[in-house]
Amino acid sequence: MTHKLYYDDPYIHSFSSNVLKQDKDETGNWYVVLQETAFYPTGGGQPHDTGTLGDSNVINVEEIDGEIRHYLDKELCHLTNVEGQVNWDRRFDHMQQHAGQHILSAAFEELYEYKTVSFHLGKEFLTIDLDIENLSEDKAQLVESLANKIVREGRLIETRWVSNEELNNYTLRKEISVKEDIRLVIIPDFDYNGCGGTHPLTTSQVGVIKILGWERQNKIIRLQFICGNRVLSQFQSKHRILTEVSQLISSPEEGIKETISKLLENMKQQAKCLEEVKDQLLIYEAKDLMSLESYREDDIIILCKVFDNRPISDLQKIARYITDATANSTTLFVTDFQNRMQILCASGEDSSINSKEIVSKALPIINGKGGGNARLAQGGGDLAISKKLLLEKMSELVYPK
Repeated sequence: MTHKLYYDDPYIHSFSSNVLKQDKDETGNWYVVLQETAFYPTGGGQPHDTGTLGDSNVINVEEIDGEIRHYLDKELCHLTNVEGQVNWDRRFDHMQQHAGQHILSAAFEELYEYKTVSFHLGKEFLTIDLDIENLSEDKAQLVESLANKIVREGRLIETRWVSNEELNNYTLRKEISVKEDIRLVIIPDFDYNGCGGTHPLTTSQVGVIKILGWERQNKIIRLQFICGNRVLSQFQSKHRILTEVSQLISSPEEGIKETISKLLENMKQQAKCLEEVKDQLLIYEAKDLMSLESYREDDIIILCKVFDNRPISDLQKIARYITDATANSTTLFVTDFQNRMQILCASGEDSSINSKEIVSKALPIINGKGGGNARLAQGGGDLAISKKLLLEKMSELVYPK
């Protein structure tokens, strides 16, 4: 079996090793197995390391059937001894995040006996699932404070290999699932946990722990957080955005919230005014259409119109105004909007035309779908024929020639 250098020294950056095997997996990807390695394989919630082996890039590391496979972007040329280089920034980030998760989970259990049931270390943030249904802001802040207190104290983070029988000597945070090769990660007098991941030597190297938020999922709370250098990166990003927004709205940072609230309120008022003006314009448009009635059949006024790139909501308002003002009218409208043909039929109270029946018969022409009632119906479909020809066919459905 490959000797795991990352357990001897998680801070190892480079190493050399004999190549035991080079092969392709079932999907055709090259991988090598080494006599010893500093590359951590995916496992225990921690992602794999990356780096280089010789002149090949290590893009994935997995432990399969007892062998650690280093997946490469290309075949290794030399199959004897190879130099390995671990991407240290990625490795140390994972060490900070993983240790931070131990501390935060232990803090939840220390203060409130909230157990962590799962953990995920993502590219941007981490999540833990807590076996609770609700979490208050006050409790989250107290847990975060305790976790950062443990970080500032710079406590040792110890690792220890123990037998199954020796587990009785420790108060573990969760039950161990394996019976041999048991590795404990220990923060004395605070956290005792079975773990196969990489961690820094002291809690102070975690830097800082920051809870970002949480949400309820079924019967658990999924909590997001970040640690170490990720906190600094996010602070820098948010500070840059805050500065840009402050300059954009000409407001000092402490007044941004109030200024934006006022801007949003003004936008709402302006949007309301614009909507009222638009409605008035649609009324004028409806009146113009009423003065240009298309034709009359059996005392029913039929108004037909083709529109260009108009939303169906506009057509609905125009049609409602016409049919409300003229009870014996029926409108037939066709428009093209966002690459779809859309049709509408509306009938006044004294009209004998059933709008839903007309639209239902017209929709198959454009492979469309729609709905409505006898007074107003609409639908949309493909741009299968011209708008003018479609309107003619709808007119024939009202009064066949």
